[in-house]
Amino acid sequence: MTQNPATLDPANGSELSPFAFLRPELDRVESRIREQANAFDPAVEPYVAYILNTSGKRIRPALAFLAGGSTGEITDDHHKLAVILELIHVATLVHDDIIDGAEIRRQAPTANAKWGNALSVLLGDCLFSHALMLSTEFDDTVIGRKVAIAANEVCSGEIIQTQRRFDMQLSREDYFDIIRKKTAALFAAAMELGARLNGQPAPVCEALRDFGLHIGTAYQIYDDCVDLIGDEQEYGKTLRTDLHKGKLTLPILNLLGSATERQREKLHRLLLQREPIDVSALANIADYVGSIEAALDTGQGLVAEARECLSVLPASEHRDALLGIAGFLDMLLQGCRQ
Repeated sequence: MTQNPATLDPANGSELSPFAFLRPELDRVESRIREQANAFDPAVEPYVAYILNTSGKRIRPALAFLAGGSTGEITDDHHKLAVILELIHVATLVHDDIIDGAEIRRQAPTANAKWGNALSVLLGDCLFSHALMLSTEFDDTVIGRKVAIAANEVCSGEIIQTQRRFDMQLSREDYFDIIRKKTAALFAAAMELGARLNGQPAPVCEALRDFGLHIGTAYQIYDDCVDLIGDEQEYGKTLRTDLHKGKLTLPILNLLGSATERQREKLHRLLLQREPIDVSALANIADYVGSIEAALDTGQGLVAEARECLSVLPASEHRDALLGIAGFLDMLLQGCRQ
């Protein structure tokens, strides 16, 4: 039985959230994100405003602030970084919705549902280019270069995942490469660059980058497990879609690894039918429950490694919040166990 992921949502306002004390910073960055629409041509502005007014979780901005607060002061540059990373993330969501044919995101029609794929592709491109333009305004040119590298990794991860759909030869190494790029890269950039903006030495920046990579990867594993065993009403989105789209996630790769050749062929046939696969069908193929458990073990192992990365930081409210994020994610992974 899964637990609701709202505890990892900085925007939910819960006093129990490790992000709760960041509310003033998050409110300010929310306003700055929405103000970005004013920078576009008047003919384009309404489209951008629609996308940016659909509030998301803002996890990446929160991480940038926590990295900044745990290594010094949260400055205007941290707010700029938060805006940039969120614009890149939103751009990827616009493109994801086109690829997946999604019509609803966060209880509102997607861009492609409102205006079609052609305009939506260009809208996503506009957000990407605007974010990269903003990244050139930092005095430290390395910041802009690392933002561009992270954006490139996100796009590369999405391309590789799309390219490798329905590919029964996908390995665990391939899977981790994909999710490190498409999910964890922006988590890592938020942490590393949040520290770099405060002039932290390379070992500290690298340790915080590793924290972001581990947390981002573990979060994607959690999301992949929820897609198979979660409750749609509790989680707030359509589930059981990854297999239908040909995405081979870690639980399924674990399942394939423990299956006989005949069982692998059966799963391959189910995938090629491109119809929703009932969990009962998977339960009859090798060790389904064990495959979920092994994926959750991997996720919790990454969370443990993430905690160790924070040993480079002095005690502070912001460091405690980062530990709190790791604790919440560990709890969510544990909650997926059957």
